[in-house]
Amino acid sequence: MKVADFDFILPDELIAQTPIEPRDHSRLLVVFKDRKGLEEGIFKDITNYLNPGDLLVLNNTRVIPARLYGQKETGAVIEVLLLTSQTVDKWEVLVRPGRKMKLGEEVIFGDGLMKGTVLDYTDFGGRVMKFSYQGDFDQIIDQLGEMPLPPYITTKLEDPERYQTIYAAKRGSAAAPTAGLHFTQKLFNTLQSKGIRIGYVTLHVGLGTFRPVQVDDVEEHDMHSEFYEVTEQTADLINSTRASGGKIITVGTTATRTLETVADDQRIIHPGSGWTDIFIYPGYQFKAIDGMITNFHLPKSTLIMMISALIGQQKVMQAYAHAIRERYRFFSFGDAMMII
Repeated sequence: MKVADFDFILPDELIAQTPIEPRDHSRLLVVFKDRKGLEEGIFKDITNYLNPGDLLVLNNTRVIPARLYGQKETGAVIEVLLLTSQTVDKWEVLVRPGRKMKLGEEVIFGDGLMKGTVLDYTDFGGRVMKFSYQGDFDQIIDQLGEMPLPPYITTKLEDPERYQTIYAAKRGSAAAPTAGLHFTQKLFNTLQSKGIRIGYVTLHVGLGTFRPVQVDDVEEHDMHSEFYEVTEQTADLINSTRASGGKIITVGTTATRTLETVADDQRIIHPGSGWTDIFIYPGYQFKAIDGMITNFHLPKSTLIMMISALIGQQKVMQAYAHAIRERYRFFSFGDAMMII
């Protein structure tokens, strides 16, 4: 299977630069797993496609201000993007320019408020960096860091909270689980009044989610590990929903990867936490989910491969062609697709 099979031409003007207000008024394209045809609406219309007893599973990770700017002793400016926490003060990071950061070298942040020392190289071209500071690490990062918006968003975000879901709770992500950005409290109230259940998992979004595919054959791509957690309460909620005939609909590819990591061959969800490098592409047999809500993704990305595994590459490409013709907005602040 070739990575080129998942390529398409996207006009630059369809890359959303700013979020829609209110959140749940983005456009919605509904794709059906078992029949032809597409339906259109706005995001709050998802209630029309869910039944009492169905369950939405969302990723409650919270984006940290993971982009830091510091200086070497030479005065050279270094950008550091926090990716994955090994301990409180030791992180896997991306650095720019990377060629300037050798083992043992230091970066000074905030006029000495914090220092970072390179301990090791990573297999993805990054570094392992240990930070030294006085006080609380989270507070220092909040003081020094910037929201790590994707590089295709060039417009300044006036309110950093707009790159967080309204239910973001557990700090640790370098990027938002963007399918969840469409939800409002009013929409949650409507869903719950209809008898639709809500559950949460955690996956801290890192390099595994947004790392470009740099091989020609899909099977040769290696995913980078990301931390996940599924509580006993959530596992019980999912398993009871399935046992009673309800559908499991994940909100986003990160929630999907999390559930597929902890599901067994009998479609039972097991609680736990750890690291997942699961890579879902066509040919994969889903064990945990019945449908998915997701945004429109980059060409040749692991994310478009995942949704192709759910409904087929041809149907995905037809839906994307329709979205481009109809001027849907793409990527993080873009419109949504519901697969049922």
